[in-house]
Amino acid sequence: MAVLIVQCTSLLVFRFLGYAGVTKFDSWLMSARVALATMFGFTAMSHFTPMKKDLIAMVPPALPRPDLLVLVTGIAELAGAIGLLLPATAFWAATGLILLMIAMGPVNISAARRGVLLRGRPAPAMRLRVPMQILYIVWAWTVR
Repeated sequence: MAVLIVQCTSLLVFRFLGYAGVTKFDSWLMSARVALATMFGFTAMSHFTPMKKDLIAMVPPALPRPDLLVLVTGIAELAGAIGLLLPATAFWAATGLILLMIAMGPVNISAARRGVLLRGRPAPAMRLRVPMQILYIVWAWTVR
């Protein structure tokens, strides 16, 4: 839920900056693209902090090297966030992030079903997680 709050709050902040005269944010589309990049930057950082242990626990037991998978997905999220900020790569970054979110969907569902804890709390329930995942995919599709 914190991720959704980061994304929506940053969208409002960037749009406010646009209304205040910062030309980079003079459209909802650009503000939404930078908000998505902010959200992915935020989530990418968790792959390199003590929360990494929780993310490793989210990986289904059948998958090999959960530590490596968490590292790779963190790098992919960070690269996607940076790519969204560059007009020449925004389309490909958004496309890559969509594919990443589709690939991570089953991981998130598995974590919710297994009752994995994130920061000492249960992972978001599937009834919340699936709509959030769909929202992020649609958001990325829209800003590409």
